[in-house]
Amino acid sequence: MKKNTHAPAIVPLMIPLLLVSAAQAKNPFITHMYTADPSAHVWSDGRLYVYASHDIAPPRGCDLMDQYHVFSTDDMVHWLDHGEILSSKDVPWGRPEGGFMWAPDCAYKDGIYYFYFPHPSGTDWNKTWKIGVATSTKPASDFKVQGYIPGLEPLIDPCVFIDEDGQAYFYYGGGGICKGGKLKNNMMEIDGEMKEMQGLVDFHEAAWVHKRKGIYYLSYSDNHDENGKHNRLCYAVSDNPLGPWKYQGIYMDPTDSYTNHGSIVEYKGQWYAFYHNSALSGHDWLRSICVDKLYYNEDGTIQKVIQTTGQTDDNQ
Repeated sequence: MKKNTHAPAIVPLMIPLLLVSAAQAKNPFITHMYTADPSAHVWSDGRLYVYASHDIAPPRGCDLMDQYHVFSTDDMVHWLDHGEILSSKDVPWGRPEGGFMWAPDCAYKDGIYYFYFPHPSGTDWNKTWKIGVATSTKPASDFKVQGYIPGLEPLIDPCVFIDEDGQAYFYYGGGGICKGGKLKNNMMEIDGEMKEMQGLVDFHEAAWVHKRKGIYYLSYSDNHDENGKHNRLCYAVSDNPLGPWKYQGIYMDPTDSYTNHGSIVEYKGQWYAFYHNSALSGHDWLRSICVDKLYYNEDGTIQKVIQTTGQTDDNQ
């Protein structure tokens, strides 16, 4: 009799604690669809948003990627899928066969969200890449394609960094080339010339720029290919957003995927590294976005990120 009266009070207390513990430790953190190339930003509403590309099943290499989604959180535990914000069918100048909606980025200026995405304009996709721009007054819906940035080479992986003085910088690359330059106030045109970023070691793709304590960090994936592992995430630093850069080393070892593509952001006093792996599918082209805590040493160098799966110590 004593046991029965106590049991109802114990069970409700235990179940929520178990659910929270499992959720906090979960990687990948999006499991209902395949996602890659996470671009993470914190906007003025206090939420952290991740703009991700979408691997479509069944896979056929990387050419079927399409239909960008946005996910957000206010606690790094519970994630909201805001749904599809853009696909190749929404791009009037795009490749008629569709697909090839690769790693995107997003920026905010003067009440407008600018969504940058690479997409070919012709059937010969590798020679016709353009960096499209879609805009909205909302962070995760109602994006409309406005055109593309004129005068660029056919490269991929756009990244936009806005400095504390309001100046926006644009970076892109691929195939061993990384270039950067200033954006005009309209956020859709390059101000001056794009120049190659100097000092990067073994650059492959996936440029991402962030700033901490006056130091600019350019992170990227390299060409590492050893024992079936590919694409370590590396970084370089500078006192100028356009370099020259000083290579600092590797901040993340390869995942179980053929590729990796990362972003680094601070949220509520903690820095995070976003990336992707193939843990859910076991397939290189069906990827899933992940996040782990990132730590700096006193001299500003980045400690190697510990990739987590399953249940881990929440205080790690």
